[in-house]
Amino acid sequence: MTEPLSPVLVLAVDDDVLVLDLLQSALEDGGFQVKTALGGDEAIAALEMNRARDICAVVTDVNLGRGTNGWDVGQRARELSPGLPVLYISGDSAHDWTSRGVPRSLLVQKPFAPAQIVTAVASLINQQIAAPDGHS
Repeated sequence: MTEPLSPVLVLAVDDDVLVLDLLQSALEDGGFQVKTALGGDEAIAALEMNRARDICAVVTDVNLGRGTNGWDVGQRARELSPGLPVLYISGDSAHDWTSRGVPRSLLVQKPFAPAQIVTAVASLINQQIAAPDGHS
């Protein structure tokens, strides 16, 4: 008998509680376990406390109000875990993704359908599994 797979933990980050709830619901409906962070500073604290051991992917809004932004969250996530999948969400910063986003990340523009988030996270995780050293 094989052991059941442990749930895949995704860190969802936004500064808007309603969007964060939407992300959490979409990801949980997609079969993921979700840890939420309300803002960039909380997200980085969660990543550092966790040292990215259990977190298998990060979904972050780019514009997180004052302080730490989503680009910073993605960068810190990759410093702690070089192959960690990162998905950015943005309504107005997509043009900065190629210069500010981490390599091998994805960006979904707002407004989005919840299924787009689940599909993008699954795709990033599958890519990471296929190339675990972070190279594709």
